[in-house]
Amino acid sequence: MGVTPKWRSAAASDPGRLRTENQDRGYVDDEHGIFLVVDGLGGHAAGEKAAETALEVIASELRRPEENLRQRVRAAITAANNRIWDLAAANEDWRGMACVLTLAVMSEDKVVAGHVGDSRLYLIWNGSMKKLTSDHSPVGEREDAGELNEQEAMQHPRRHEVFRDVGSERREPGDENFVEMKEFLFKPDAAILLCSDGLSDLVTSAEIREIVERYDGDAEKVSRNLVDAANQAGGKDNITAVFVAGGEFVGSASPAMAEARARHSITRMRKAAASPAPGMAGRLGRVLTSRAAFLVYGFLIGVLLGLAVRF
Repeated sequence: MGVTPKWRSAAASDPGRLRTENQDRGYVDDEHGIFLVVDGLGGHAAGEKAAETALEVIASELRRPEENLRQRVRAAITAANNRIWDLAAANEDWRGMACVLTLAVMSEDKVVAGHVGDSRLYLIWNGSMKKLTSDHSPVGEREDAGELNEQEAMQHPRRHEVFRDVGSERREPGDENFVEMKEFLFKPDAAILLCSDGLSDLVTSAEIREIVERYDGDAEKVSRNLVDAANQAGGKDNITAVFVAGGEFVGSASPAMAEARARHSITRMRKAAASPAPGMAGRLGRVLTSRAAFLVYGFLIGVLLGLAVRF
């Protein structure tokens, strides 16, 4: 688990219940603000090699001092892609290996993200959770377009097919339909979640949000609870979650938030008790200064003036 003045972060990864190997990788580098989830494709050895290669190359590339972060992110993913391609071309056992990944890099108060495939990036802020990345898959595309609801997409037999990956062909940084780029403000009271499809295919977005909103300062607990939830739902695939909470983020269902609500409620009750209830004098004062009272005053004054003129 990583802790900085600006955020708390943690990664958790598990093979799941049906597999012995783990082709996923979760990576946290708080010093450089790098957060990454990689899901290997291509069989046991090949998938693990692709994921490990992507992690190593991206981490190395992003540590190079360059001013344009957006270009650095795109170039790092492209470098990982071409290294995987070269390794597969040189080794028969690795032919066809590739991976999908989601990368987020913090810089001051913003996040620059690069994404390829069906792993995901979520933003949690102000009581809501929003998916920021698109699923580069036939089923994910239909879900994003509203043609399938979440449950239909999660249960679809073609759920694991992807039409974008890292490593199956050589790429250039400027290639279209390769790296999906996102850039957004990261507020101190926000959080982000990166995850592989081993989580999002088994745990609904509402359930994910419910776990995240129990955050009480322990990012590692959130990451582990998300992985545990996927395993409890069947654990059909490798599962990885990387959670990053801003320094002021408090889960809406956390003990800290419940305590804050209780304190607020007590404060309101004390203020109400300290304010004296309006007595007879107070009620009489309101009656004497009401609009109806002034109408009566005007009528009486008119009558008295009339009597005075008459006499």
